[in-house]
Amino acid sequence: MSEFLTAAILAGLVLAAGLISIELGISAAIIEIILGFTAANFLKIAPPAWLVFLASLGGILLTFLAGSEVNLKLMKERLKESLLIGGLSFLLPFAACLAYAYYFAHWSLPAAKIAGVALSTTSLAVVYAVLVESGLTDTQLGKIIMAATFVTDFGTALFLSLLFLKVSGWTWVFLGFSVLMLVFAPKLIAAFFRRYQDRVIEPEIKLLFFLFLLAMFLGEMGKSHAILPIFVLGLLLSDFFALNRGGVKKLRTVAFALITPCFFLKGGMNIQFQALLANWQLILVFLLLKLGTKFLGVYPIAKMSLPNSRPFPAGSRMFLTLLMSTGLTFGTISSLYGLQAGYIDQAQFSVLVTVVILSAVVPTIIAQKFYAPAPENLKEEISQSGEEG
Repeated sequence: MSEFLTAAILAGLVLAAGLISIELGISAAIIEIILGFTAANFLKIAPPAWLVFLASLGGILLTFLAGSEVNLKLMKERLKESLLIGGLSFLLPFAACLAYAYYFAHWSLPAAKIAGVALSTTSLAVVYAVLVESGLTDTQLGKIIMAATFVTDFGTALFLSLLFLKVSGWTWVFLGFSVLMLVFAPKLIAAFFRRYQDRVIEPEIKLLFFLFLLAMFLGEMGKSHAILPIFVLGLLLSDFFALNRGGVKKLRTVAFALITPCFFLKGGMNIQFQALLANWQLILVFLLLKLGTKFLGVYPIAKMSLPNSRPFPAGSRMFLTLLMSTGLTFGTISSLYGLQAGYIDQAQFSVLVTVVILSAVVPTIIAQKFYAPAPENLKEEISQSGEEG
């Protein structure tokens, strides 16, 4: 098949995913994964080399954007709850899924580690979207959920980097570059945005892509992954981008129009239909393990931290627990990294990504349908939040 025809078909799928997402109110990322799965298994389209490259860049770009959405001030306000909820939200699913994959499913230890990391995540993208839709972003409840989500995803990024670290000369080069980037790049990027953000050629966006690609190259040479330093870089720039939404809007336009859809399409194209049929029981077990351990880790802390009174509406504790149980972007990134590095095969990848997608959909629907704060209670919470701030 001509590469142009392949590109046209995939572009059509990305367009369709966006329209379906808008009409049904479902995350475009989920639709893109499903359509990628359809393209590979039923249209027999193999991912071309350019799609593989753009998918790798898309994963890094998503990581940066996720970090840039965290509000450091809100996190500091609720540091204790954030660390407890976010830490247990990561550690319990990680340990349980790793142990089950290794001891009961008889996966190799590297594959089990990928399973633990991929299924320990909380989806910052899903959480952020739900909080915006529910009007909770500026409330005490929303602050705690966003901060805890960052802690969970930081644990994911850290463990993905450390568990598969293979030290060599290039590793030290990568680590040195990462340190220098995190020390000097935030001020450099902020200066670029202030000076060049009104230029039609967008030098500041080009600077970001230069740093992303250089970090990816050095990470590849050092047998590591650029996900952690790029995530932290986004975090360090979060306050600047909070005051300069125009720069974020430009980057998000480039990202979500072209690059990140390639990441999710590519992920879907690696899911094997036969693997899903053969492993449906394992998928169910992993899903129950993830949701169950998230509940065990998060709900008791939420019960202690969130009184069943103002400024927290009824159902807040379960609402928080369900949102912390979601997974999507980091789970897919971790799974795709494991596949590309040879730690898991395509059948195992299919299992993990399917669980990740289900964990994005099932808890979100339950949270929004049964536990989202009622409008009258939300008004009270916003008012109380404003008084405390």
